This record gives sequence, C-alpha cells and structure tokens, in this order.
Amino acid sequence: MTHLPDRRTLLRTAGAAAVAGALPAAARAQEARRFEPRPGAWRTFEVTTTVSVADVQGAVQVWLPLADVATDWQQPVDHAWTGNAASAAIVADPKSGVRMLRAQFAAGTSAPTVSLTSRVNTRDRGGVDWSRPAGAREDASVLRSYLVATELLPLDGIVRETATKATKGARTDLDKTRAIYDWVVANAHREPKTRGCGTGDIKAMLETGNLGGKCADLNAVFVGLCRSVGVPARDVYGLRLAPSAFGYRELGANPQNLKGAQHCRAEAYLAGHGWVAMDPADVLKVMRQETPEWIKDRAHPLAAPVVRGLFGGWEGNWVGWNIGHDVRLPGSAGRNTLPFLMYPNGENATGRFDELAPDDFRYTIASRQVTA
Repeated sequence: MTHLPDRRTLLRTAGAAAVAGALPAAARAQEARRFEPRPGAWRTFEVTTTVSVADVQGAVQVWLPLADVATDWQQPVDHAWTGNAASAAIVADPKSGVRMLRAQFAAGTSAPTVSLTSRVNTRDRGGVDWSRPAGAREDASVLRSYLVATELLPLDGIVRETATKATKGARTDLDKTRAIYDWVVANAHREPKTRGCGTGDIKAMLETGNLGGKCADLNAVFVGLCRSVGVPARDVYGLRLAPSAFGYRELGANPQNLKGAQHCRAEAYLAGHGWVAMDPADVLKVMRQETPEWIKDRAHPLAAPVVRGLFGGWEGNWVGWNIGHDVRLPGSAGRNTLPFLMYPNGENATGRFDELAPDDFRYTIASRQVTA
C-alpha cells in the first residue's frame, strides 16, 4: 500500500521550500558545503604566460616560472615558447634547483615579447587514512634539505619557541603537524591588503605579533614551525587554474585571467605517509573572504569542510611551479635573491621590473583544460 503525505506534511514541506527560496544569496552561501578532494582522474591543462615589455631601455631579460613539479599528483608534459627574443632557454638556479625560462632581448628590440605555454597533468590529493601508513619513503638527504633555515625562515629564537609551545604534548610527527596546522588557523589571519602573496618573513610576523598576510606568509609560518621541531616541510609555489569543483569561489580562479591567481601551498613529510598536502592559508582565505562577513569560527558550515579537507588534501585545479626558497635569476644584474619564484620577472638596463604589477610589467596568464 502506498502512503500519501497528509495535508499538514505537504504544507510544512512547501513552507520550508518557500523560506529556502526566499533566503538572500549571502545566507544561502553560508549553508554547509562539501569539500572532499580525492585522488582520481587526471586533467590536462595548458598554461600560457605572455610578456610584452613596455619599458624598453637597453637590453631586456625575462624569467618565467615553469610548471615543473613532478610527483604523484602532477606530471609536466612539455614546454613551448614563441616571441622575438634573441635567445630563450630553460635555465636553473644552481643553489635552489628552481628551473625557469630565460628570454634575452638585444638592445633596440622593438616590443620585446615572449609567450610560454606549459602543458601539465594534475589531479586532486586527499583521502589520507591516518591510521594506515602507506609505506612511502623519501631519501634521507632530501628530508634533511627540508629541515634547514632559509633567509626568511629562521628556525631558532621565536620561531622555535612558538613551535615548541604549539606542539606541547605532541609525540609523533603527525601530532606535531596537526598541532601546528591548528595553531596557524587559530592565530593567523588572511589580510586582503597584503601585496601579492606576501614575502614569508616569519620572524618579523612572530616578533611583531602581526600574523596577518597571504599564502606565502601564512603557509611559510606553517613550514617554518614544522621544520623547527624536526618535521620536514616545504612550500610549493604555483598558480590556480580553474574554478573549484566544490563551489568555493575563493579556492578557484578565472582561467582567462590568472593575473593574481598565484598561490603557495605546503607539504609536510610524515613517516609512512610520505609528502602530505597542507594548506592552512586557504582555510584562512575562506574564513576571511568567502562571505561578506569574516568567519571567525572554524566550525562554521563553510569553514569546517576546508579545515578538514586541507589537512592532507588539496584540489587539482592548481599547478605547482616549483619548490624552492632564496632563488637567484641566472644572468640577472641584480644581486639579491628572491624569496621564491612564483611570478614572471624581468629587467632592463635600469633595473628589475615590478613582478607584482602585471599591467605595468605587461604580462598576462591564462589556462585551458585540454583533452589528451
């Protein structure tokens, strides 16, 4: 026998639907959302960076980051470039190992232009079973290289003091990493006014107590604190490529205009699990910018899924350029190192261009998903 709902049930259902339909967009945006990246099908993207130098004074050089990280979540396919450079080649900074395209233009070149297209396969990461180590191993010398200080990531003084307090009572590397992740989410915040992605000067942040910044600041705090208590960790510098499949506006990008879509992520090495995805900075971005109101409670229905999901996972709508700090640009007249290479860089006879001013430097970045 089929039981039909009575009139009161129908009225309650209709009333609820009417109320839901009447909710303003801001209220509907705060309803619980899913964020569960899991390894699955690979996607192929073509990422194109085009530089058209406007300030031509003497010889010009341009350095462009490559989609160069090769792991079980990303596989570079190829790189191709066009333009009117006198020479162009893939070069590497010997110390950091970061590779890039270097294009050189002779003095007097009219409208120096170079366009780099990298094809790369990416996929989601996540679904780590913390109770079942997967048996992953890394070379000991590689792990030691991710336990050292860098110019902006000292591991002593206030950095170690902060990490020691944050991890008090934690016995395993997993416990320490989770404690540091939680500490960053609880104590730091996204600061939209920070220029670019920040610089990652964690000593200054901790000494001033100003823990506001963007991804290169916030994830650098995570990486530095991890390293200072013996957990190998690293920043991964890259670029968002496409909208999020889970509907989070702040966790995606417009493929046709990726200026400003640069994003730094992080990884920690956990015995038995290998390199594990981490991104407390994106948790803080969702909490600060996903809705008009700043979300302060990590249990909020929009924040909770990313708090869980970005400890051990991230979405594959992003490309990793490289993993390296204190980068020198081969052939550059400038003597200073860059904290990282995540943006196009260039210089003329008068000095370095402003990498964070794409409309002045004159570069564009776009991506498209392609079939193999």
